[in-house]
Amino acid sequence: MGKGAEIFLNYLESAGQSWWQILPLGPTNIIFGNSPYMSFSAFGGNPLLISPDLLVEEGLLEHAELPVGKTSEYLTDYRQAALEKQTILALAYKRFHANHHYGNQLDHFTKQHPWLDDHALFLALKEKFKDLPWYEWPAEYRVRVPGTLSAASKLLADRINYYRFEQYIFFRQWNRLKKLANQKNIQIIGDLPIYVAADSVDVWANQDIFQLEPSTRKPSHIAGVPPDYFSATGQRWGNPLYRWHDPDPAVETQLLKWWEKRLRTIFSQVDAVRIDHFRGFESYWRIKADEETAINGSWVPGPGLPFFLEMEKRLGKLPIIAEDLGIITPEVEELRDALEFPGMKILLFAFDGNTDNPYLPYNHTQNCVVYTGTHDNDTVLGWYMSSEVNNATKERVRIYSNRRGSEATAISDDFIHLALSSPARLSILPMQDVLGFGNDCRMNTPSTTLNNWCWRCAPRFLSSENSADLHSRTAFFDRIAKPQTTEGNKNSTP
Repeated sequence: MGKGAEIFLNYLESAGQSWWQILPLGPTNIIFGNSPYMSFSAFGGNPLLISPDLLVEEGLLEHAELPVGKTSEYLTDYRQAALEKQTILALAYKRFHANHHYGNQLDHFTKQHPWLDDHALFLALKEKFKDLPWYEWPAEYRVRVPGTLSAASKLLADRINYYRFEQYIFFRQWNRLKKLANQKNIQIIGDLPIYVAADSVDVWANQDIFQLEPSTRKPSHIAGVPPDYFSATGQRWGNPLYRWHDPDPAVETQLLKWWEKRLRTIFSQVDAVRIDHFRGFESYWRIKADEETAINGSWVPGPGLPFFLEMEKRLGKLPIIAEDLGIITPEVEELRDALEFPGMKILLFAFDGNTDNPYLPYNHTQNCVVYTGTHDNDTVLGWYMSSEVNNATKERVRIYSNRRGSEATAISDDFIHLALSSPARLSILPMQDVLGFGNDCRMNTPSTTLNNWCWRCAPRFLSSENSADLHSRTAFFDRIAKPQTTEGNKNSTP
């Protein structure tokens, strides 16, 4: 969140861009393949994003203490990054802990973020129990016996304070970055996974709102999606499901309160939010936890319109983008449209030969967001070069782009042209496509856990020539945003 992010913001500003969409900010775990969609905390931030340089500026580190190990400018090494961050954050914490002024700030921060006590205790207990999932801890910890937790809080006080410190630093640095972005007329679109990980502080601290086995506290049923474009056996995500429509009114009260806190927290961090798997609010795919694939599941009604109306009553107008990809029914579309949330249009899905295909640019409505592709797709160039994409599809792309040649090098530019010229309210361009990169730069392949979330954009690619070209194309389609008079915009969807 330091120099690297500032370089990128400067690039976006010079390129005439006004929205930056990010992946979820939550802590990641090597056990889950470093996926930001399988975090152990729905409220916390990822300490791997903390900038050591900013810690030096604050006097919490010496420049000579910064890591000097060789890192790739193209790929993230999560294991090395975690080891280095743990080392320098431990040093920073010692200096922080010795400063009474900082200690007062930490106490104030904790009072502002009531989720933090459970977050820090959970991580301290994970250390105590050798990183076992919480549902394999001794029973008194698993079921949260008050006296046991109170004693643990005293015994593990220093480690608990360290984890509070991590979040204090993360939020300080993130708030600084967001303020800088807004000053440059750039607003940030966050990403909210609908589900949380089974081994998370959220489930451990709120067991009554999830579908768990009474004895083991493991999920009884889990989330996923049936077979679709991405996987012939569906996607078995493994996340526990919420107890929507539970006959116990206390469960509904607690569930709504938890979601209110979650939405309030993310809207304090970003200017708008893409809700991942939006269709799960209309109906969700319910799989028995002992099933090996997602094939044998069933659709179950979600909380629907009343949920969002209740959240708007508590929080005001919600600037949300609905991720409405996959198997979408008229009921899901009705829910999205009733809330006036823009949906997503993915150009990589547009060229199947069906003239009614909703992803074709001439079928886009204004109230949508168009993407060349997403983090779950191949890059445009990688897709075009793939043997899995037939020649007829590639020919349709060339005809639609009014380009009869077969050269592949311009295909990314063609898709960017189609996205910018769409009637969609907002156009989002993955950096891999802006830079014309192939499938070695793909971000994620669904239903796999290896080699995902690793791509890095080296600063040398953010050239003045590239930003000038993107600015020119953005201006041509009148997509340069007018300067805002206030920091961020909490009352309007992109």
